Amino acid sequence: MSETLIQTVPSPLHKKKFFDGNMVALVIIVAAVVPLPLLLESGQESVAIRILIFAMLGLSWNIMSGFGGMFSFGHAAYFGLGAYSSSILLVNFGISPWIGMIVGMAVAAVYGVIVGWLCFRYKLKGTYFALATFAFAEMLRIIVQSSQAVNAAVGYNVPLIKGSSWWLMQFPAGSPNYFWLGLILLTGCLLATIMFARSKTGQFAVAIREDEEAASSIGIPVLRYKLKVIAISASIGAVAGVFYTQFYLFIDPELAFGAYRSIEAILIPVVGGVGTIWGPLVGSVLLAPLNDITAAILRNPPPFLDFLQGQSGLDVMLYAVLIILVILFLPKGIFGSIKDKVTRK
Repeated sequence: MSETLIQTVPSPLHKKKFFDGNMVALVIIVAAVVPLPLLLESGQESVAIRILIFAMLGLSWNIMSGFGGMFSFGHAAYFGLGAYSSSILLVNFGISPWIGMIVGMAVAAVYGVIVGWLCFRYKLKGTYFALATFAFAEMLRIIVQSSQAVNAAVGYNVPLIKGSSWWLMQFPAGSPNYFWLGLILLTGCLLATIMFARSKTGQFAVAIREDEEAASSIGIPVLRYKLKVIAISASIGAVAGVFYTQFYLFIDPELAFGAYRSIEAILIPVVGGVGTIWGPLVGSVLLAPLNDITAAILRNPPPFLDFLQGQSGLDVMLYAVLIILVILFLPKGIFGSIKDKVTRK
């Protein structure tokens, strides 16, 4: 195992070209979807923007839990810290969400490093680490929900402005600028993920995930790189929270820190492919439209599904069925399984 880990350590004599296959794929995908909002109706554009938000949230979880092997059940904390940091600065002080995003990323990274250090300090791993991340996220939700300093359970409404403003990340309803803004942010997150996977930090993270003791034995500073991975993951989660707030113009403790947000962060890469660059994007494309699809079916079901009309909970059932099917037939996720089959040939 040690020999395998040594092979994963990047060598200064072997530098990868900047435009590898993933970079080329990123350019092609971005170029292909840029005109999308001009072709979609308002409701469809909203779904497309939700895909972008889901993808960023999934990428955040995937860096820490997929590449880093540290299973997190509290990624809502990073999402919520980004959302609340930008909202507080904008609503209370009139500071641009771009600056709020930088602050939110820093706050989320610091929080993640502190929680990670405490967990590793007391040797929490596996299930215990996951439960600890969930507990800290719930602690944040309860604190925010009961603190009048941050509007408690009321949350924040982003003040509306006239016209468009890229500086304030706000545009008229139905504006394609929301999609393009989200695409810019997602492209940055994907680029960060690609660079992370190719970097010394990313390769050391994979080595630690595969065998922590062996990685330590060959001189990799395990704690330092674990905390670096958590900080990167938390920062991307904060970006998703900021964009969510600016698009929906509202955030409250449940939307920001609720357990459902953490579950979304997990399901997206699990369906798409954990530990892969493109898995979260594939998972978000499949999961984000589910609510709208099920709502449409429940409103006007086909004749053979008349019994579903007016029922609730169909989206949860579809989530459950999809997860079961993926686990049974594609245990590495959709993209992960396809990639595995292609590399074996």
